[in-house]
Amino acid sequence: MSTNDVVITGIGLVSSLGEGADAHWRALSSPGVEPVVNATSFPPYSVHPLPEIDWNLQIPKRSDQRQMELWQRLGTYTAGLALDDAGIKSDKDLMSRTDMIISAGGGERDESVDETILAASETRPDHDMLLNEKLTTDLRPTLFLAQLSNLLAGNISIVHNVTGSSRTFMGEDAAGISALSTAVARIASGQSKITLVGGAFQATYRSMIMGYALGGHLHQDAFAPVWSRSDAKGGGIVPGSGGAFLVLESAEHAKARGARIYGRLATIVAARARRNADDLAASLGKLLDRAAPADGETLVVSAGSGAKLAIEAERKALDARPSLRPRGMATAIGHLQEAQFPFAVALAAMAVERSAAYPALDASEPSFAGAPKAALASMIGYNSGEGVALVTRAD
Repeated sequence: MSTNDVVITGIGLVSSLGEGADAHWRALSSPGVEPVVNATSFPPYSVHPLPEIDWNLQIPKRSDQRQMELWQRLGTYTAGLALDDAGIKSDKDLMSRTDMIISAGGGERDESVDETILAASETRPDHDMLLNEKLTTDLRPTLFLAQLSNLLAGNISIVHNVTGSSRTFMGEDAAGISALSTAVARIASGQSKITLVGGAFQATYRSMIMGYALGGHLHQDAFAPVWSRSDAKGGGIVPGSGGAFLVLESAEHAKARGARIYGRLATIVAARARRNADDLAASLGKLLDRAAPADGETLVVSAGSGAKLAIEAERKALDARPSLRPRGMATAIGHLQEAQFPFAVALAAMAVERSAAYPALDASEPSFAGAPKAALASMIGYNSGEGVALVTRAD
C-alpha cells in the first residue's frame, strides 16, 4: 500500500439484527438468517425495527439524549460504536483532528401539526391562506432548527468530541455515496488523515411511511427477499431503521498508530442515469466494470432497496457478469436510505477482513466458494444515483 491509500479502521453498525460489527457478522455469516420484521404497526406495510438500545452506553448525558430526535440519537450512538471500534475515542488530540462527513435527511416532522393542517384542509378551500396561518401560529423557529440535517454532525461533535472539519450531504441513497467518495478523495489527496463518515435513518415515523407510500414505493404483500418483489403488490421497499459509520484513514496514519485494518477502500465510483431499466442497468454495469477485480469470482454486497425499477436493473447488471456473486442486504435489514451504501461498504470490509463470504440470503443468489480477497458494494438508489465501491485486503 502507498501512504495515502484509504483504509477502514472502524465500523459501527445498528440495524434490526443488533448493534456492532461482530453482531452483524454473526447474524449474516450464519446460513438461514431470519430477518426481523414488524408487519403489524403500519399495515399493509412492513418495517425492520430498531433493536433494544441502551443509549447511555454512547450518549451518557440524559440532557444530550433529550434534545435529540430519535434519528440523531441513533446516528450519534452508531458513530460512537465506530470510534470505539477504531480505538480512538479516548484520544482527545486525535479526535480534535478527526474530520466528519455525514449523510443525513431533513429530520423529523411534527406529526400533530401535520394532522391539524390536513384536518383543516378538508373544510377550508383557501389552502394558501391556511398554510400562511399555520406558519405563523403552529410552526416554531425552534422546531425548524431542530430538524436541520447538519445537527447530526453537531451532536456527534458535542458528545464524542469529534472537532475536525465537518460536512453534511443530503439526497437520500445518493448522499451516502457522496459522503464516502468525498471522504476517500480527501484522504487520498492528503487533505485529511482520518475521517468519520456515515449516516442513520429512522424508518418508523408515520410521516416517513406516508411519504414512501404516497410515492408508491412500499412493499405490501407478505415479506419476501429483496430480489423477489417484482411481482408483489406495492413498490418493493421494506424500510429499515439503523445506522452505519466508518472510520477511514490514510494507510500511513493507521499504521503509525497500530490500528486494526479491515481493508483498503480501493475504488469508489458513482453516476446518475435516467430512470429507466436499460439506462440504469447500463450505468451500473459501467461502474461495476471499472471497479471489479479482473479475475475470479467476486462477492458483491448489494445495497439495492427493493424498489422495483432499481432492483430489477441492478440484478440485470449483476447477472450479466457471472463472476459477481451478489448478496441483497436489504433482505436482512431493509432500506436505510442515507445509511444504506455505507452499510454495504462496511459489510464488504468485514467479509474481506475475515476472509469469508456471506451465505446466500435467498435461493436466487449464487453460491460463493473460497475466501474473498476483495468485495464490492453496489447500489442503484431507489430514487436517484448509482454507486460501486471496491474493498480489498490491506496487504
